[in-house]
Amino acid sequence: MKKKTVSSSVVRFEHVSKKYGSVRALDDVSFEINAGEIVGFLGPNGAGKTTTMRILAGFFAPSRGKVWIRGIDLFRHPQKAKRSLGYLPEAVRLYPDMRVAEFLRYVARLKDVPRKSRNIHVQGKMALCGLTDVGHRLIGRLSKGYRQRVGIAQALLGDPDVLILDEPTSGLDPKQIAEIRALIRTLGKERAVILSTHILPEVSMVCSRVVMINQGKIFASGTVKELESCLKDRQEISVRVKGRVYRQGAIDLLKGLPGIEALRMREEPGEELWFIFEIAREEDPRAQITQLFVQQNIPLVEIQRVKLTLEDIFLHLLQEGRFARRPS
Repeated sequence: MKKKTVSSSVVRFEHVSKKYGSVRALDDVSFEINAGEIVGFLGPNGAGKTTTMRILAGFFAPSRGKVWIRGIDLFRHPQKAKRSLGYLPEAVRLYPDMRVAEFLRYVARLKDVPRKSRNIHVQGKMALCGLTDVGHRLIGRLSKGYRQRVGIAQALLGDPDVLILDEPTSGLDPKQIAEIRALIRTLGKERAVILSTHILPEVSMVCSRVVMINQGKIFASGTVKELESCLKDRQEISVRVKGRVYRQGAIDLLKGLPGIEALRMREEPGEELWFIFEIAREEDPRAQITQLFVQQNIPLVEIQRVKLTLEDIFLHLLQEGRFARRPS
């Protein structure tokens, strides 16, 4: 008899597929997440992110495959498994006529937090989420940022081992975004956090690992550095020119050079233009470009190598269909 493999992961997706009629939203998706990891899910609209989050939250079962939370089958023993889950949906549904502390005590009761320790438990989560000073206020009168904090606090009640956050900074101002990101980093130190977002810089700043999904399949997974290694044969060069009148001349010159691909231009306020292109990593055309621009009297302000952003990596891997796997 074959011995079953024991996994130390907190979350385990095993060959999960989901169909809606003839549409396959997820196709044989497998991944694991450990405690202390903040994992960001990225993908275009319709890629399967939301379906993954909803299956993980136990909203509906997969068509095929299994989901394990703390070693418990989520759909065979849902009540037991869900005790380890906290969920913040993209559209947070709160009771606007309830006060913050009142609402959180109500949720704590629904989550079977013991009555004797309920008030202390709620106060602790309010302090962690920066809600102590607004505990007496009606939820409907709070700012979007504070309502988001209430949503995170309710997800934390019961001390779940797994926290699922769907677009947690959507609609917030820059200050609120920074505060929520700092809070997520704190929360991710002791539990597994799954973060679904369309804001790519957010993943770089918050997540320890990235899972990229498209057309219902995971096509890349790893840290940002690991994903960068998939493009180790490519680099980007940026060229900054002063004077819009030199636009076509610069384009013609750059297009005439061998090995240059995906040339694009960005206009800045004033008279400056940026030209960005790709080239093989072993090539360094900067000296040649400088010489040619001087010969053509095109005022070159700056030329440099550009560090690939997560957006660049995502678009490259999506376009090329490459796969990056997490090291074992």
